[in-house]
Amino acid sequence: MFSGSIPALITPFRNGMFDEQAYRDFVEWQIAEGSSALVPVGTTGEAATLTKDEHFEVVRVCADQVRGRVPVIAGTGSNDTQVAIGNVRAAREAGADAVLMVPPYYNRPSQDGIFRHFEAVAAQCELPIVLYNVPGRTVTDMQPETVIRIAQAFPGKVVAIKDATGDLARVSRHRAALRSGFDMLSGNDDTALAFNSLGGVGCISVTANVAPKLCAMFQRAWAEGDHVLALALHDRLFPLHNAMFADASPGPVKYAVSKLRPDISPELRLPMTEPNEMAKRAVDRAMASAGII
Repeated sequence: MFSGSIPALITPFRNGMFDEQAYRDFVEWQIAEGSSALVPVGTTGEAATLTKDEHFEVVRVCADQVRGRVPVIAGTGSNDTQVAIGNVRAAREAGADAVLMVPPYYNRPSQDGIFRHFEAVAAQCELPIVLYNVPGRTVTDMQPETVIRIAQAFPGKVVAIKDATGDLARVSRHRAALRSGFDMLSGNDDTALAFNSLGGVGCISVTANVAPKLCAMFQRAWAEGDHVLALALHDRLFPLHNAMFADASPGPVKYAVSKLRPDISPELRLPMTEPNEMAKRAVDRAMASAGII
């Protein structure tokens, strides 16, 4: 269902407000450059600093601009199961094609609690669900057995995972139990090549905000079996992957996008702040190395 280069979109602000026109133009650019789906209001989209109304306005604008050309996978996670269910409904009303959902954060539920959370969501959700395992942010790790249990319990409903654990062995463990109908997407650009070599089919990407064409070319080369070209593109992009986290994300990626697209401000919302000068220099060098400036 989902594969290729899928940017986790930044949310542009100007003077503290969501910049709708800049976002529409950014979405259009992403489609033109070859992105295979779009993720509004994920981690990179600063969902944690948006009000609920803003959150689903961003989803609505994204879906309206896309007009069905690529899937829109909206971030909808919450540490409250009932809120997550409400978020799924709101995303559907806003025009999303699928939802991206982390396990409950902060609460630190048991593995059974994680399963029960997704069980309740799946019972109320009319959209495909992409699991998002990012324990570095949520402090809640869906163990492979739990991922498998969820996917097997809700076939056709839980359709993919964005795995940002960095544990590449999990790709094989998931694939061994969930061979068809479950897409494995890397949540880390820097290991996307290795992830694909183990059975992954794409990446929900930070770097694709800055280099959408190169990221799409990389994923397409791998899918078409041109592993020499895929490795060359990986090497070209690798410094940029690292630079996106030279300071707290999404500061570096917003800075990078603003250098390419003057209509987009690097503005963030507190508690996020602009990257330090060392990080900016790292981004500048990486963009030059990748040949995009």
